[in-house]
Amino acid sequence: MSSAEYVVDRAVALAAKGERVLLGIAGAPGAGKTTLAVWLVDRLSARGVVAAHVPMDGFHLGDAVLDRLGLSERKGAIDTFDPSGYLALLRRLRAETGGTVFAPAFEREIEQPIAASIPVDPSVRIVVSEGNYLLSPLDPWPSVRREFDEVWFADVDHEQRRQRLRARHERYGKTAEQAAEFVLRVDEANARVILGTREHADLFVDVDAVVG
Repeated sequence: MSSAEYVVDRAVALAAKGERVLLGIAGAPGAGKTTLAVWLVDRLSARGVVAAHVPMDGFHLGDAVLDRLGLSERKGAIDTFDPSGYLALLRRLRAETGGTVFAPAFEREIEQPIAASIPVDPSVRIVVSEGNYLLSPLDPWPSVRREFDEVWFADVDHEQRRQRLRARHERYGKTAEQAAEFVLRVDEANARVILGTREHADLFVDVDAVVG
C-alpha cells in the first residue's frame, strides 16, 4: 500500500509528462473511489497541477432505459452502464485539449446522470476518473483501460465498505432492510467481479490510510 505523499507525488510525476494525463481509479462499490479522486484533485491543485474529476458514474443508464431493459433491480451492474459512451469521452479528453470538453455527472439525490455538467477546460493537465469496471476484461472495457495512463485500485476493509453502502442506500431513500438486501444481492455480486480484476491495477491505495 502507498502513503499519501507517495500517491500525490506519483500523480504529479504523471502530470509532468507534458501531455494531458488520464488517471483511473477502480474499486468495489463503497471502497471510497470518489473520496480518493476528490482528495487527489485537491492535493494536485495545492501543488499547482490543474486537475479535474470526471466520474464514470455519469454513464449510468437512465432509469427509463433500465426499466425498459428490465435492469432496474440490478442498477450498478456492469451491463447498466454505457461503456462505449465513456470510451468516446475519454478519447475526447485526451485529444481535444484546445477547447472545453463537457462531461456528464451523476446526481446521487435523484440517482440519475446529468449531461454536460463537468467542464474540462484546456488548462487541465490530469483528469482523474473513477469507476467500478475500469479493469474489466469484457469488451469494450479493455479499450477503456488503454486510454488511461495508469489505473489505481482503491482498497478498504470489506465490512466497512458494506457498512458504507448500507448507509448510502438509506441516505438516498431505502429502508434499512431494503439497503441490506440490495447490498447483499447487487453490490456484493458486483464487488466479487471487480475484486477479480484487482491484480491488473498499477497501484493499490488504502483509501482510509491515505485520505484519513
